[in-house]
Amino acid sequence: MLAEDRILVGDCIAAMQSLEPGSIDCVFADPPYNLQLGGDLHRPNNSRVDGVDEDWDRFENIGAYDKFTREWLSAAANALKADGTLWTIGSYHNIFRVGAILQDLGFWILNDVIWRKTNPMPNFRGTRFTNAHETLIWAAKSPNARYTFNYEAMKNLNEDLQMRSDWLLPVCSGGERLKTDAGSKAHPTQKPESLLYRVILASTRPGETILDPFFGTGTTGAVARRTGRRFVGIERDDDYAAVARARIEAITEPADLTLYQTSGRRQAQRIPFGTVVERGLIRPGTVVTDQRRRYTARVKADGTLISVSEYGHHKGSIHQVGAALQQAPSCNGWTFWHVEDEDGSLLSIDIYRQRVRSELDGAAL
Repeated sequence: MLAEDRILVGDCIAAMQSLEPGSIDCVFADPPYNLQLGGDLHRPNNSRVDGVDEDWDRFENIGAYDKFTREWLSAAANALKADGTLWTIGSYHNIFRVGAILQDLGFWILNDVIWRKTNPMPNFRGTRFTNAHETLIWAAKSPNARYTFNYEAMKNLNEDLQMRSDWLLPVCSGGERLKTDAGSKAHPTQKPESLLYRVILASTRPGETILDPFFGTGTTGAVARRTGRRFVGIERDDDYAAVARARIEAITEPADLTLYQTSGRRQAQRIPFGTVVERGLIRPGTVVTDQRRRYTARVKADGTLISVSEYGHHKGSIHQVGAALQQAPSCNGWTFWHVEDEDGSLLSIDIYRQRVRSELDGAAL
């Protein structure tokens, strides 16, 4: 973990090679898309569309782009910790090539995430579908990496539903869009802070360091600072770096980092089913069933279950009996088993585990 935030001005490959190997917890990369635009694009009223035509997005050919991609990904891998992860974003112009090179270098792809834009730019020529999304690839450094995924935080953000891999978020616009003194966009591809907020909250912890090798106007750094993370930003354009520096310096770091700590299932206190029984939340003799009422079992005083099925007599933990009844290698008994409420509806037994956990957490405060 780095002690302070840094913005490095210069070539991203050389700058990453200068970093201490294995010093970075997470990489977020928004590389050039190699759009290869053929001339200006105009709206139906003949006004010019403010697109991407900067030199940093121009490459001689696909081979040159692939070489550049392999070099920056290799440098990022060297800086990344063994259990770190890398996010990269792109459009149909480049993301498939980036993904293939990621795999060539040994990265293990965890998800591809579709960022569906609520307000995409129309296709003014009417010759193709409107490009309404971009693709993010989330990858671990190796198949065996013990990477961070704050599952519960993502579920909480999504109103207690498991977060999906399609994200509906607006593009950067309005007051969030940084402008020059002349009123034009400070950067043509500024990403919205909501996108980085979700990325950072999902895959890092407070105090960890995020590397952005294509820093631009510093969205990654701004969100990292707001959420109690450290960052290293690399930007070759002095003007972009200056905008990023001023933007981030205006942000006050959170005083209470506990507000940005998210506990996943692995970090939550373990609660045996027997604790639920001994507290009287579920009593011995209670019949539990799966959500589709295919299987039943009875609760014993020691927190084990007994059941009879066509496969024989079963006894053991909530997990063992659930697996045996389904003839499955494993089962999460907390989510599999339910009890019948007074009105006949089914309640997951996990509700009682959460009640016990809340009581214990409250006693610890």
